[in-house]
Amino acid sequence: MTTAATISLIETLEANIASVVHGKSEPIRHAVVTLLAGGHLLVEDAPGVGKTSLAKALARSIDCRFTRLQCTPDMLPTDVLGASVYRPNVGEFEFRPGPIFTNVLLADEINRTTPRTQSALLEAMSEGQVSVEGETHALDRPFFVVATQNPFEFEGTYPLPENQLDRFMIRTSIGYPDREAEREVLVSHRGGEPVDDLEPVLDGDQVLGLQQKVRDVRVEHSVNDYLLDLVTATREDESLDLGVSTRGALTLYRAAQALALVEQRDYVVPDDVKRLAIPTLAHRVICRGLVREGQRDRAVDAIRRILDTVPVPA
Repeated sequence: MTTAATISLIETLEANIASVVHGKSEPIRHAVVTLLAGGHLLVEDAPGVGKTSLAKALARSIDCRFTRLQCTPDMLPTDVLGASVYRPNVGEFEFRPGPIFTNVLLADEINRTTPRTQSALLEAMSEGQVSVEGETHALDRPFFVVATQNPFEFEGTYPLPENQLDRFMIRTSIGYPDREAEREVLVSHRGGEPVDDLEPVLDGDQVLGLQQKVRDVRVEHSVNDYLLDLVTATREDESLDLGVSTRGALTLYRAAQALALVEQRDYVVPDDVKRLAIPTLAHRVICRGLVREGQRDRAVDAIRRILDTVPVPA
């Protein structure tokens, strides 16, 4: 895949999503970066601001299998992974794959299902495979999970544990649109839901090709040292009980490579690391006190303070 072809595919993908998700260039960029880096995306915001629309627009922009999983408290792991069903006509059990056997999985309102069911996603998100009844089943590539949740509602929800949050490369939010963008939303919905008419602009092989291109993006030693300085600072910060793990550092490294490619560069600059530090690291740290309310804002403030104090290489 040539450089010009790579740039064209990425621009087309972003433009396709932006045609139905108005005025939200930063969340769209986060979604594309996560996809190209081979990670998974958590969209966290209030109801009705476009979390599901962003996820569906990204999924429909790729000519791959797409499954939506509406998470509920009574959902079981087998509802995600699948189960063996007895076939009396042949006298044996047959494995029936669950909705996780797809390319793009939308786990809507993931914090409404129990930790037991949430954990059914862990192996798939980490290793691209699932283990069911003693057998391991590989998932097709690309495999991309987009999960949504409402952080402002606590009744009937189950907060994602740290090991589940750590499987998401980027946590982003949508926010309210400005007045002009909201006017475009009203006009575009006059005839129905525009995301349902979205046509794919990439196929699975092209996504895999772009993901391979990300691996070829150069990262100089000075940028590596800057990234590690940020990670070390989270472990030494007095306001944090838990700093960023080595997996978190690698996640930021890979995300920075993907952002550089999206920005039409074959090398990472310190600003790539700085721009992605909050969306990739803030959900990986734990603030002192373990107070549920305000945990996210305190974590974001801590990462922002570290960004202001750690010197940026010239």
